[in-house]
Amino acid sequence: MPTQSIFRAEKFTPPHPAKKEKQLTDPGGQKRSDPYFWLNERENPEVGAFLEAENQYFDSVMTPIKPFQQKLYDEMVSRVKQDDNSVPYFKNGFWYYTRFETGKEYPIHCRTVREPHRPDGNLEAAEQILVDVNELAQGHEYCNAQGFDVSPDNRLLFYAVDFSGRNLYKTVVKDLETGKIIDGGFDSAEAECAWMNDSKSFIYATKDAVTLRFDKIWKHKIGLNSKLDELLLHAKDETQYAYLSKSKSEKYIFVHLGYTHMEEAWFLDADQPTGKFQQIAPKTKGVFYSVDHFQNKFFIRTNENATNYKLMETPVATPGKENWKEFLPHRPDVFLDGIEIFKNQLAVLERENGLKKIKIIRWDDPKKAAKTIDVGEPTYDVEFSQNVDFDSKLLRYTFSSLKTPQTVVDFNTETGEKTVKKIRPVLGGFSSENYQTEFVWATARDGARVPVSIVYKKGLKKDGKAPCFMKGYGSYGFSFDPDFDQPILSLLDRGFVCAVAHIRGGLEMGWNWYENGKMLHKMNTFTDFIDCGEMLCQQKFTSPDRLFANGRSAGGLLMGAVANLKPDLFKGLVVGVPFVDVLTTMGDASIPLTTGEYTEWGNPATLAEYEYMKKYSPYDNVEDKNYPNLFVTTSFSDSQVQYFEPAKWVAKLRDQAKNKNMIVFKTSMSGSHGGSSGRFEKLKERAAEYSWMMGLLGMEDKKMEN
Repeated sequence: MPTQSIFRAEKFTPPHPAKKEKQLTDPGGQKRSDPYFWLNERENPEVGAFLEAENQYFDSVMTPIKPFQQKLYDEMVSRVKQDDNSVPYFKNGFWYYTRFETGKEYPIHCRTVREPHRPDGNLEAAEQILVDVNELAQGHEYCNAQGFDVSPDNRLLFYAVDFSGRNLYKTVVKDLETGKIIDGGFDSAEAECAWMNDSKSFIYATKDAVTLRFDKIWKHKIGLNSKLDELLLHAKDETQYAYLSKSKSEKYIFVHLGYTHMEEAWFLDADQPTGKFQQIAPKTKGVFYSVDHFQNKFFIRTNENATNYKLMETPVATPGKENWKEFLPHRPDVFLDGIEIFKNQLAVLERENGLKKIKIIRWDDPKKAAKTIDVGEPTYDVEFSQNVDFDSKLLRYTFSSLKTPQTVVDFNTETGEKTVKKIRPVLGGFSSENYQTEFVWATARDGARVPVSIVYKKGLKKDGKAPCFMKGYGSYGFSFDPDFDQPILSLLDRGFVCAVAHIRGGLEMGWNWYENGKMLHKMNTFTDFIDCGEMLCQQKFTSPDRLFANGRSAGGLLMGAVANLKPDLFKGLVVGVPFVDVLTTMGDASIPLTTGEYTEWGNPATLAEYEYMKKYSPYDNVEDKNYPNLFVTTSFSDSQVQYFEPAKWVAKLRDQAKNKNMIVFKTSMSGSHGGSSGRFEKLKERAAEYSWMMGLLGMEDKKMEN
């Protein structure tokens, strides 16, 4: 197999921004020097010039691979069925769905009236377009429309749109009978609402102007100036966020206040226009609980005295904790991930041994015997889908795996019959039978068993000669589930092994898996990933000179940390919007997300937490060593990880690491934390990453040779 890079980065001079010494005094009085602190001056022309110079350097270095990058992009686009529809779901007399049109970047949100002779909806007749996002996007480089919610009387549509990339949404209310915009226009709102049942008002949340923390809950009356809106709740605790939802029964509106270390819930009767929110139980440190409604009861999922959560029930009339009664007990080896309530049954989503399962329990079964839905693959992702019809005997779920496209299934909870409603089409002769998945275990250095999901094209020789692309995250209790990722077919078909490391910091193995990958245990996240990579090499899936890794956001922190800890394990790292300047960010309460995350990373005002973060913060641990090849990306408008974190990191690497390998850094001036908003623009970003990896291996457009 060719291993000689086609790049000649030494022909070009990378940017070297000025060093301007800055003495920082962190919370708690610790002193640090930061010569690149000035790069956070967003309006400074020198900052813009540096980012532009990096983009020019990126383009120059990538020039030899441009034709192959274009071919990869064309290949990815060719697999997409461009004129595609989602599976309709029924709500309040209408079938709702989204569809795409050929050549267009964004979805079109639609509905049709339910016709008696067409129980699954008629997608050809009587279509009503709610919003064509392609029209909204005209004249904008970025467009993200979210929160589509129709009023109970079916007449008004709420949605929110962000053109900035900073998740600063502007709300809109559209009259679906006249097609006119009649209300809204207030900014800094959450991209969701909850309608009162009279359809004359709705509940919404707004952000703090500095920290971008959702902290206030308001009631807005249609037709009135938003300045007259009533403030219903205010999360004054700077570590809390406000989350809004409505019960499937449409009877109650819920607000959950909390974040990484505790959560409490409030409820409002949606039939009472002048009603006030009532608290279910006060917050308790370390205790989470969330609420849903059924008949005259609230069902409460909580971790109180139940590490992996249990399900409680309590009367709506007297919901206090003293009246909570156990419905599903805690199990130490099974994590209760979520529930879906129906008139006749309860669906339960669980995690056990790294895999998710859906179980069905009938309300009329006194023994609560659960029926498990079999999915039939060794590693996979399964999720509840749209289940808005409370009376339905059908549970809709989505299933996919690293080799199986998203499949929408209706499961008859009475008969056990499965009806596949749709398999997302993949064009170009794709067949899942051409690929093999495995679910294996790596042994971490402290003895923990870490699950790893793997996929490759059948016929792979496990001789260490295959390149490998390994992904990971490991933070916030976010589980990196092994779902279908269509672009990686371009890697698999060229001989790559692709893997997902389910490292500590996620919830794949339960709540303790998360707790042992945060705060003063955060180093486990990084060493787990390294141990997974070494396992892949030991078992001859790949070798260090062909192993690539990828992580975004907190996964970018993961990449930065493993680059410092074990640089010789990786040929290259693809590092997206990385959180790499941990001490500076966590020491500045004005930066979005900081205050709510003291219990995820630590508070620099606490010396022990400060010293622990200092041990792994990528920016603070750059050394004169030979780092892996690095492909780093950010977005100038990113509100979740500010552009200056990767900018400072790259500048320091160029200055101190004296790296023999290649570092390229690309800043999008119009994207968001998630990158570009259009479906095809996202593929351009993937094509650039993949062509970079293959260019380092000297592949260009050649198939892999063992």
